[in-house]
Amino acid sequence: MYTFHIITVGALKEPAHRELVAEYTKRLSGVSKIIKTELSPSKLPSDPSPAEISAALAAEGKLIVRAIPRGAHKIALCVEGRRFDSPAFAEYLDRAAGSASELAFIIGSSYGLDESVKRACDLRLSVSDFTFPHGMMQPILYEIIYRSCSIIGGGKYHK
Repeated sequence: MYTFHIITVGALKEPAHRELVAEYTKRLSGVSKIIKTELSPSKLPSDPSPAEISAALAAEGKLIVRAIPRGAHKIALCVEGRRFDSPAFAEYLDRAAGSASELAFIIGSSYGLDESVKRACDLRLSVSDFTFPHGMMQPILYEIIYRSCSIIGGGKYHK
């Protein structure tokens, strides 16, 4: 059984996104334990300066690093990260789970992640070249985890 920590900056606002996350959590319950940690984003003005954004990311980064379980394999979701197809990521996830008892996935705020968090991670993961709304990243991540676990378990994989 895998233990996945999903560490996010900000809570899901859209009911449809919460429902998707709940559905994937239910589907994963037989093969994994999901521990979700939602951190409060830094307060920023409506049109923040680059310096204000940088300071907010640094403050959020400190909270994120404290939330990561000791010894966990850490995966930061970020635009410049490595891309995988589903079978290759399932293989990566299975290998990572073999060397660490827990895996932590980190989703930053809508402004991203502080560089200190990215440096602390074992993998920088990009899920697509497309840009998605911040609220969509959690459901997308849960789908990626679910599909990976299905592939690892020998279940049907639909292309």
